[in-house]
Amino acid sequence: MRLSAVLLLLPPAAVAFAPSANHASTAAARANSSLKAGSDEYVVGILGDLHIDPRKLEDYAIGKSHFEPIFAEAKSDGRGVSVVSLGDLGESKNCEHNPESDSELFAGTTQCHEMAAEFLGSFGVPYDVVGGNHDLEGLDEFETDEENLAMYLKAHGKETAYFAREVADKTLLVGMGSTVFRDAVYTSHEVTIDQKQIDWFENIVETHPAEEGWKVFVFTHAPPNGSGLRVLQENHVVNGCCWLNHSNEKQCQKFIQLVREHRCIKAWFSGHFHLGQDYQDSITFPTIDPKDGPYPNRGSCVFAQTSVMRAGTSRDGRQQSRLIRGNKDGFEICTIDHQKDGKVRLDASITFKGDSNEVGVYAHDDESYDHDKYFKVYVPNAGDALHPPDEGFRRYNSDGNINPFDVEMDTTAWWYMSCGRALGMLNGNLIEYDSSTLAPLGLVVGADELVGTKIGVINSGLDADTCSMMFDEEEGMEGADCAALAGDIREQAVVLLDKETNVVTVVQPNEDGSYWRKIVRNKMVRMKEVRRVKAAKMWAADLMELEDEADANVVSSWGPYTTTGGTAKKTGVPGLTAPSSL
Repeated sequence: MRLSAVLLLLPPAAVAFAPSANHASTAAARANSSLKAGSDEYVVGILGDLHIDPRKLEDYAIGKSHFEPIFAEAKSDGRGVSVVSLGDLGESKNCEHNPESDSELFAGTTQCHEMAAEFLGSFGVPYDVVGGNHDLEGLDEFETDEENLAMYLKAHGKETAYFAREVADKTLLVGMGSTVFRDAVYTSHEVTIDQKQIDWFENIVETHPAEEGWKVFVFTHAPPNGSGLRVLQENHVVNGCCWLNHSNEKQCQKFIQLVREHRCIKAWFSGHFHLGQDYQDSITFPTIDPKDGPYPNRGSCVFAQTSVMRAGTSRDGRQQSRLIRGNKDGFEICTIDHQKDGKVRLDASITFKGDSNEVGVYAHDDESYDHDKYFKVYVPNAGDALHPPDEGFRRYNSDGNINPFDVEMDTTAWWYMSCGRALGMLNGNLIEYDSSTLAPLGLVVGADELVGTKIGVINSGLDADTCSMMFDEEEGMEGADCAALAGDIREQAVVLLDKETNVVTVVQPNEDGSYWRKIVRNKMVRMKEVRRVKAAKMWAADLMELEDEADANVVSSWGPYTTTGGTAKKTGVPGLTAPSSL
């Protein structure tokens, strides 16, 4: 990559954050575009997770230099120009940035956001930013999410966590950011859009209808459930932080509901996964040819994942950003490849068909390849009137059960429970899928416990007489109203058989009826737990006169449910703090 003589004389920080140069117009930047310049035309640069490390700024300087000629030409042509950052602005590590602390994380600090604002402002065009799951991680500097959020907004000149910008006539850029970290109910890496922003977004799409010619482009750090994106990381799937508001069932489904109801939403861009843009499954279309499969039910919206700019943050070796080029007739989604001197590659062309429909065409084949960092998640296909369910769909037998089958790492199977929940196999794991979109929600049983067993679904409901006899013998269940307990939905049990020990495990649902295990708590809780374990090791080492505290055998107990009994008399965890019952 050749930089100008002026840039080469500057230190890395100055290069990355220097004001945008006034580059000459370059025909090469638009050579593969079918769109014609005009007053309705616009160009939007989209930056994925930056994770700025103040010690490693060279890639940001190079990345910015790739956008500069594109923006210069767009401005000279009178087109609307803007930059959107998808959040996660700072590295979630100690970056030797604070002389007074060798443990403070850079992400979420005042220094982080001021540096990010300087970088984003140096592109020389208006910029907007949405908060990611790391942007309120200034744990040593701020006591609360509210204090951290206020600093973030001030640093970027924002009044709210959301934004709306009209980049061209009736073309609106809209973004929403995560506002929870310390107060996360479960994992802090879930991207949480608060209810105020959701209400604001719903009002935006209601008051900018497609029938009046409005086109809305949405930007969030994580994608919404129902996007159809399949280039994911396994840890996001099993830990419940793939989708916006992942752990809140109602809110998680709200975004795709709005997409389906409001056809002004033309595209939705997200980051979060640190994976590249060479795969077709990093872009999904609202409509596909019926011969290729069932209707995806994604309104009039294209969903696109965005990669990263800096090498050290990429999980598959790619360094790429997105570019939108659009006008009244449609838009193009492009890749700016920061490993190929900023080469602009057309990925997809979307043509508007009236105000309420659009047709997308991929511009190149899927360039995916096999490596352990690329996780293309299996998504069940329920079919429709023209298509049967996929081959993995398991049907109930005449007794209302699913016959037991062997589970291996490559087993493909899924089914609906009578309550409407969807369960299925993924890389040897039992996963719960969203019943509407069939997007993966989270881990139910891990491959370590499941592979090599048989799994099945059986009826577990009882008639009222049999139920009364059984429950009268159960302490705490005397006189239970069995008919009321049975309800109108057939009771079922998911069962596992260990073929070596013949032990049967019943997979109990959560109290809310879901199955996926919300087992990762937020970072503040986990940090306290780690400190308690460390203190216990020191205490044990002192008490037992051990030379090294690492030799202390310390385990943790969280008091999980261990019995179906109605009276709690024991708190031991079999196999951990008490003898195993197997």
